[in-house]
Amino acid sequence: MAEPASIFDVDDAAVEEQALREAEAQLDSGHGISHVRVTSWLTELAKGNKLPPPTCE
Repeated sequence: MAEPASIFDVDDAAVEEQALREAEAQLDSGHGISHVRVTSWLTELAKGNKLPPPTCE
């Protein structure tokens, strides 16, 4: 029995390229969360402190 297709498997290179361009444009416009903030949040989760995820500023 074959494995079901994953939503993360992209067979269309054009679709993948467009998604990458859109993501890069969002980051270039300042719409993103810094690695430091995400790491801090994940560290707190690992300690058992359930905090809401960081948001874009």
